[in-house]
Amino acid sequence: MASSNSKNDSGNNNKNPLDAMGAFFSAQVNRRKLVTTEKQALATRATSSGDEFPGSGHRPADRKTWMSELGPDRVRVHQVVWPGSHDSATNKIGIPFITRPFAQCQSLSVYEQLATGCRLIDVRVQEERRVCHGVLATYSVDVVLADVKRFLAETESEVLVLEIRTEFGHEDPPDFAKYLVEQLGEHLIPQDEAVFHRTLAELLPRRVICVWKPRKSPAPKPGEPLWSAGYLRDNWIDTDLPETKFESNIKFLGQQPRVQDRRYFYRVENTVTPQADNPVLCVKPVTRRIHGYARLFIAEVFAKGLGDKLQVFSTDFIDGDFVDACAGVTKARVDGTA
Repeated sequence: MASSNSKNDSGNNNKNPLDAMGAFFSAQVNRRKLVTTEKQALATRATSSGDEFPGSGHRPADRKTWMSELGPDRVRVHQVVWPGSHDSATNKIGIPFITRPFAQCQSLSVYEQLATGCRLIDVRVQEERRVCHGVLATYSVDVVLADVKRFLAETESEVLVLEIRTEFGHEDPPDFAKYLVEQLGEHLIPQDEAVFHRTLAELLPRRVICVWKPRKSPAPKPGEPLWSAGYLRDNWIDTDLPETKFESNIKFLGQQPRVQDRRYFYRVENTVTPQADNPVLCVKPVTRRIHGYARLFIAEVFAKGLGDKLQVFSTDFIDGDFVDACAGVTKARVDGTA
């Protein structure tokens, strides 16, 4: 047995490095083929099935106040399709042209996103209260909160969901829950499951549902100003394959209760993310594989009878058309046509 093991070890040591290199490049070629196949599959679906859905033709007169246009006394929280941004505060992360392309998921500031119509903000923080994405950090979370407060000061009836979580691999910022309450206290809607069936008007003048997701610190409790992690759920799969993500989003959405029966927000993210085993590692070219198919996704959700389950829809590099699609479904629900 000892002789056999020695022989095997020798054989492994003498393995031709050119063979390993060839296997690596072959795997890369196969991965690129798979990506191309899935991109073409989504394009074919868009051509064959179209992107019409209840409210698809709606365009708010002003995206900055699209909720107000629908009538705060008519819109219930569970009826809203909340247009969200993924890794919202990464517009200035990293070093331009060097590390930024690997971590930037939004080109607009948080204020600009809100003014464009985004209504769910996703912020990750580290120990020093700086926004981060993985190992890269950017400005202080103070910048985010200042943008939120500026937007609230400029509008009257727009309600926001602000998700703040401690990034994986980092520790919770000290006394962070207290800090959030001090910064946003007058705007915060306390944790209360009855909120989901209230109209926006019934929540006013409070306009921010702040979900705090620490890693080790105590979770917020019912009645407190902040909401605990279980009130914003998703089923994230980490892939750069667009049709794989598209199908996963539909599958997990289908497993959820209807929005009117839920006591939590459920998020679907129209994003794919770079993978270490693929040569394309920059966020923008990867996420473009699925970015343009948000309306197709909503159309297929309705075609499959799942339209009453869609609630939070998020994306990288949020834009006006994405907001219009979410606002359109919200309007159709309020009008009773969806």
